[in-house]
Amino acid sequence: MPSVVGLLEQRELVARRRVDELREEADRIQAELTVAERDWKEWAIARSRVGEVLAPAGETEHEREQAGRTAPTADGPAEEASSTPEAAKTKSHVPVWREGLAWLALSADYQRILTALANRVRLGQGPMTCQEMAALFGMDVVPARVEALRSKAKRLVARGWLAEPVPGRFTLARGVSGPGGGS
Repeated sequence: MPSVVGLLEQRELVARRRVDELREEADRIQAELTVAERDWKEWAIARSRVGEVLAPAGETEHEREQAGRTAPTADGPAEEASSTPEAAKTKSHVPVWREGLAWLALSADYQRILTALANRVRLGQGPMTCQEMAALFGMDVVPARVEALRSKAKRLVARGWLAEPVPGRFTLARGVSGPGGGS
């Protein structure tokens, strides 16, 4: 009959082997994650550079700041919409807000963000976080969803549709109101 100590040593050996296997797997996954993150960052930089190259001719970052706008985001350059509001296509760029520009110039996702914030303003409530937006939209409040909303909100801030009075909290920019139009 085996001893209790011998049985414990066998179980300890099995557990230690399992830990070693999991550590090897974790190291392999960490290495893959590092490569994937580097690849992702390189693509984001490439998209940002293309946005800079495609910025309106002769317009420098200093000139954009003087005009009260920020530099283009990694999504692309700031561009003006035509005077006739048309429904935006999926994956369209966010036009720079100007007096009279209708919300129809934005895609549905951006319109949904503006509508939620317009409702907050109408109810006399303060700025909204991206976590609150995700919950309001019925999304899972997980980092991927929240960051996607944050990216869209930041793009709307950069184009003059939203303001970010406190980091991470968004509201409609001055002059932007109701879904019917830009003023």
